[in-house]
This record gives sequence, C-alpha cells and structure tokens, in this order.
Amino acid sequence: MDVNPKNMRVAFQGEPGAFSEAAAVQLLGAQITTVPRPTFDAVFRAIAEGAADALLVPVENSLAGSVVRVYDLLLENALTITAETILPIELHLIARAGATLADIRTVSSHPMALAQCERFFAAHPNYKRVPAEDTAGSVREVLARGDTLSAAIAGRRAADYYRGVILAERTQDNTENFTRFVLLRPAADAAREVIPSDARKMSLAMRIAHRPGALLASLEPFARHNINLRKIESRPIHGQPWIYQFVLEIEADQSERLDDALAEVRKVTSDLRVMGLYAAATIAPPSPAAKT
Repeated sequence: MDVNPKNMRVAFQGEPGAFSEAAAVQLLGAQITTVPRPTFDAVFRAIAEGAADALLVPVENSLAGSVVRVYDLLLENALTITAETILPIELHLIARAGATLADIRTVSSHPMALAQCERFFAAHPNYKRVPAEDTAGSVREVLARGDTLSAAIAGRRAADYYRGVILAERTQDNTENFTRFVLLRPAADAAREVIPSDARKMSLAMRIAHRPGALLASLEPFARHNINLRKIESRPIHGQPWIYQFVLEIEADQSERLDDALAEVRKVTSDLRVMGLYAAATIAPPSPAAKT
C-alpha cells in the first residue's frame, strides 16, 4: 500500500462506535484512524475531500440482504475493492450506569436493529421502541439524557466508546446475523498494492443490451470456464427507465480461463468493469445467545 496501514484514515457511515467502525478495525487493526461520516453519500465523498484514504462500507447483511444505496454508489464511483470482512452482528441493551432492566421505559435504535429483537421485546412488553438514525448514535443520545429510564440497542463497541453499561447481552433473535463489508481504495492506489496470493474473488459491473437472451449470453462464459458465480445484483440505470446494470461476484483462480471468460463477456456486454480482485472473507462464529 502507498499509505501505511498504521496511518490509514478509513471513512465509515455512522457515529463513533458503529458496527462499520468495528468492521474497519477488525479488518485493518486498531492503529488506523477511523473517520465517521453521517451518510453513505458523505462516505463516498471522503477521499475526494481529502478526509480519508479508504472507505469501509457494508454491502450485504445475512438477514436483511443487500445495501442498495451502497451498490448504487459503487457503480457511480471509480473506486476499487481491495478487501472484505464479515462482522458478526451482536446487539446489546445499553444504558447509563445505575440503570436496571426494571427502570427502562424506552429503547431506541435503528429500525432494523429493533426489528431483529422481537423475542426480547416480547419478554419486556413495557418497553417502548423508539426509532433512531443509527445504533451507535442512539447510545450517544440515550447517555446524554442522563436518566435511567432510557436505553439503546447497539454493539459492544458503542457501549465501550460512550461508557454505557450493558444490561442485556445478545438481544437479537437470530445468532446467524452477519454483515459483509468491503474496503474501497482509489484505483491508482489499488494498482500499486500487491494482490494477495489468496485473492480469488472478483467483483464486476456490466451493462447488457435490452433483448432476449442478453443476460444468459453474458453469464454463460463463466459456467463454461468453470467459474463460480457467487452473487448477482441488478440496479437501475438513472435516466434510462427499465434498463439495468448488474454487479457480479465471481470466484476463480487467476488463470487463462478467467481471462478468456472475461474476454468473452466483454464481447456480449456494452460495458464491463472489474471493480476489484480480493480474498474472500471467512465468517467468525458468533457468541452463543444469551438469555434475557
């Protein structure tokens, strides 16, 4: 890398303590400087504005599916995916010191996090849910109130950062809850990096003609060359109603077969862009569910 990881500034969406920040530290180490940004659009502007050297953004949750705004921004920006990481999502009930489960009246968090804790709320029917912009921000706001009647649901990093107390651990319904994040670098910087020997995953963006069989023709070369198609995502092209572009994730060894497949795909697509070649992340097992 042209930027030493110890000095790397990594932008993420959310408040300090967010899951995205935890994912950046998991991937790159605690020595990095994390740069919180309020929205995904602001994250994608961070490098051009000189605020960051790289971006760490979520692309998919194992329960909720793809993060479509991030996919749109990936297609709109000439950045390269250089790595990915998968973070187990564990949700905890966090309040100020001195609060007890019996004290709590309101629980705030991002709507998605609240929805992933149905069993917990069924066991505590007196808790009122309060939607918030993000998980870590809900912890900050709750602790700023200074009362023992409010709590928030977020990750352990948010509790540590804002010095909150965890009243109930792992309140999520499903322990198999993971979010996949990708690291984005400017294309010129990524080109100077050494590609890891285990880099077998490639992200592609392609546009095809609007005619019968066009999608099949663009995918068939991968099957014929024994290249595994792991994911395909369609996104609308702005200004061209009902015309779509596709983001693909494939897995294959770097070889002539991959080069041949890409050459064939280029012949049957109007545009094909390699968005990155990187090592596939592995899933760390989540902690056992806790009783509340």
